[in-house]
Amino acid sequence: MSSTSARIDRSLELFHAGCACSQAVFAAYSDLFGIDEACAMRLSCGLGAGVGRLRNVCGAVSAMALLAGLKYGSETPGDAEAKRKTYEVVRQMASAFQARHGSIVCRELLGTIRSETSAVPSERTTAYYATRPCARLVADAASIIEATLLVPDAP
Repeated sequence: MSSTSARIDRSLELFHAGCACSQAVFAAYSDLFGIDEACAMRLSCGLGAGVGRLRNVCGAVSAMALLAGLKYGSETPGDAEAKRKTYEVVRQMASAFQARHGSIVCRELLGTIRSETSAVPSERTTAYYATRPCARLVADAASIIEATLLVPDAP
């Protein structure tokens, strides 16, 4: 899969197959940064539904942050420059997402007012997909990744 648009399609395919938003976005790109899909699914699972279904930061946004960390993140505790670069890129991507959707918070994106009381994931039905903006959010996160992380760094 070399085409970047194919990766957006892959993120949507994974989401419609039942993956959390975080898994769909992270797994579609993780191999570019040395993480296989099975490991990517496990790493990003807990970030779904706004982190463990708490409806906080959208899982697709969290996946963007994970990928930024894989590209720019620090490997040593004192590497302030790598942290700065990572934070800068995360903020840029989150800002782009927020500009498109008005928020990066899951419950706000879904129009709910509080976190869920249950950890049980929502059943994926036709009604689920028809009433939620999540597929669009996944695709937009993927397009932001492509415009931010998959372009050559400026000298």
